[in-house]
Amino acid sequence: MTNLTQEQKDKLFDYALEARDRAYCPYSKFRVGAALLAEDGTFFKGCNIENASYGGAICAERTAYCKAISEGYYKFIGLAVATDQDDFVSPCGICRQFISEFGPASLPVYLVNKSREYKLITLGELLPLSFALEQGQKFLMK
Repeated sequence: MTNLTQEQKDKLFDYALEARDRAYCPYSKFRVGAALLAEDGTFFKGCNIENASYGGAICAERTAYCKAISEGYYKFIGLAVATDQDDFVSPCGICRQFISEFGPASLPVYLVNKSREYKLITLGELLPLSFALEQGQKFLMK
């Protein structure tokens, strides 16, 4: 697992909380923000964006990753996910699989609550035995 500096963690948490405040969630009222740190030190923010056609909604984590990937970034060293909850809320199943595409399993994921307290977990702990690029390529080769 990459050891982030205190300054990197502070920025990651600040950006995740800022993104949470921009969430568009008129249906669930469940605000989520994410911040992603690329290997070169660039940060990307994302919030959840709901839609009247519920399947059209996108989670904060995927928003941040889509912004980063669309700008040409593929290697990441940290992710923070922030909510308004007292508890630590982890990414949903589809986000876990989406994030695992860009791994590594040792990626530190910080779950940030409304009091700015956090729980640290790795991507590998969030999604053990993930279906990754290598398995997909082997499947297609058969």
